[in-house]
Amino acid sequence: MAKTSSLYLASLEPTTGSLFISIGLMDILKSRYEKVAFFRPVIKQKTGDDGDITFMREHFSLIQSYDESYCFNTGEVENLLADDKVDQLITKIITHYKALEEKYDFILIEGLPRSLFSATLDFDINLHLAKNLSTPFIPILNAKEKTSRAIYDEIKLEEEIIQNADVSHFSTFVNRVQESQLPAVKHLVQSNPTRTINFFLPDNRELDTPSLQEIKTTLNAKMLLGSEDALDNIVRQSKIAAMSLEHYLPRLKEGSLVIVPADRMDIIIATFVAFYAKESPNVAGIILSGDITPNKTMMQLLENFHLIELPIMSVETDTYTTASKVEAVRSRITAKSTRKIALARGIFEANINKEQILDKLLESRTKIMTPMMFTYTLFERARHKRKRIVLPESGDERILRAAEILLRRDVVELVLLGNKKEVEYKASLLSLDLSKAKIIDPEHSTLKDDFAQTFYTLRKAKGLSLDAAKDAMVHPNYFATMMVNLGMADGMVSGAIHTTGDTIRPALQIIKTTEKSAIVSSVFFMCLETRVLVYGDCAVNQDPNAEELAQIAISSAQTAKSFGIEPRIAMLSYSTGSSGQGSTVEKVRSATEIVHNSHPELLIEGPIQYDAAIDPQVARTKLPESSVAGRATIFIFPDLNTGNNTYKAVQRSAGAIAIGPVLQGLKKPVNDLSRGCSVEDIINTVAITAIQAQEKE
Repeated sequence: MAKTSSLYLASLEPTTGSLFISIGLMDILKSRYEKVAFFRPVIKQKTGDDGDITFMREHFSLIQSYDESYCFNTGEVENLLADDKVDQLITKIITHYKALEEKYDFILIEGLPRSLFSATLDFDINLHLAKNLSTPFIPILNAKEKTSRAIYDEIKLEEEIIQNADVSHFSTFVNRVQESQLPAVKHLVQSNPTRTINFFLPDNRELDTPSLQEIKTTLNAKMLLGSEDALDNIVRQSKIAAMSLEHYLPRLKEGSLVIVPADRMDIIIATFVAFYAKESPNVAGIILSGDITPNKTMMQLLENFHLIELPIMSVETDTYTTASKVEAVRSRITAKSTRKIALARGIFEANINKEQILDKLLESRTKIMTPMMFTYTLFERARHKRKRIVLPESGDERILRAAEILLRRDVVELVLLGNKKEVEYKASLLSLDLSKAKIIDPEHSTLKDDFAQTFYTLRKAKGLSLDAAKDAMVHPNYFATMMVNLGMADGMVSGAIHTTGDTIRPALQIIKTTEKSAIVSSVFFMCLETRVLVYGDCAVNQDPNAEELAQIAISSAQTAKSFGIEPRIAMLSYSTGSSGQGSTVEKVRSATEIVHNSHPELLIEGPIQYDAAIDPQVARTKLPESSVAGRATIFIFPDLNTGNNTYKAVQRSAGAIAIGPVLQGLKKPVNDLSRGCSVEDIINTVAITAIQAQEKE
């Protein structure tokens, strides 16, 4: 077993952004290692859980327990140091670390800021621990409000300290650099090179601004109305509403948290009206002070008012005490901070050369592919050469939420179809930033007539009239498909509110299939705990014949290879080898022969049962000489009934993540969503579509 690798990161002072850096590094590590642990040797002495440990365990679904994640608190450390028991301290931490080393492939270690320890401590405890754990060290420097020269001098000083401590210096992260100082400090480093790699991250105000969720938790507020999603809203300022309406309304600003006594229904209702008014600032939420709840009639009125819910909370304290407590709330990233996490990742990924980090890491040789590794790879490949993807279903909230995350992480360029004012209004109500997306209204677009003429030319031989072509181009799926066909977009994703037929039909009529493929088919990427399998066709072709089944297998092999999965094809049936008879078995046998003859380079086995295809022990009994049995990566089902039921059974019973359906066989990428899709499903499908566009190019 290869020695476990590790990294130790720590800052000199609080609020430097250690968790922010840990999130970015953990994303990289989870893409390459199956089992990663997060370890804090020392946590603060306080009641409740350590915030960084709780976040990392929940957000990254780490399998370690909370107790495994730390060793001491600051009080225990200072007591040991006061009693001159440094060796006892180090020994216990090493023992704890070694226990983690036995269970995990990589350990990401985050130390507490040096300044949190007693001023009498005459050594840097983080460097001392890094040295004794034999792990490379990453210092995190706080550049907030510092000049480029001051930042550079601090980098050089930290290098000297780490070298003198005889600790391996992995790299230096400089966080919270003001945009105006970035070019200058980078120039200084280039002109006067340092000993190791330096990464510079710009300051971002939103990451330091509390959300409604943080304020709700700190104030122990009671939720009266509103959705959990809305608690992710950023609170840019608090506003005490203790004046008349004529003076109150002009003072409302974007992101305001309104603090008002519950008996001021005039203010509450006026805030609702302002929230829904298109030209008014978007209020983040309302806090009702004084432990008073509006009467039943007023609550019912407010409930009926809600279209997209404006959060309303109540607290026991009076208005001014509440306002003081709100001002004192300090922002933290939690597992529920969806938008902040997306923003943090976007900033990290835009400013960090991940290849430089990966080149310095000692990697275990493994063919294991976890779901997180796979999805991370999707984002990396999509971002490498960004493509423009059109989303025709901008009226769906899930699409808008997915769009914001994709834009924040800079994965693709996006085109949203719909009425521009309506899309922007809905995004405003949801507190989403879609400013980087292009919005086109098919009904009023100047492209509509040209698209209709092109569609008419393509289909007039099939009996399509020009009027019918014009009517079709008002439908967002037809308009979006024509954009892809004419190169105005590189791919399309639809299906959140449309049927599979509504998505595929325009593609077949306009884009059409490739010369080598007579049919459109689909695959699902089935992300199991330690591997990713390809299932086809589970969504499109109901009962393919032998030739069609062979084409599905060939297309699936090409898709798998495009996404880094070595194609080993199992043509599934209810019998293995020559043991069974019947029309279905013969169809599978014939399809296998067609693939053998047309693509002899492909590893394929069929007919074969699922257990013989996936289980090496069963394979040794049923097909001991097969190069596919027991190690198949692609599973081709004989019909839609079998495939659809199997993928759903595996998804639900094995806890697999099913990404798809991914369409294949078209000249340009168009992909279908399930109408029950999640925001994460949409994000993954858009990334896949972008990669398909890269491959087509």
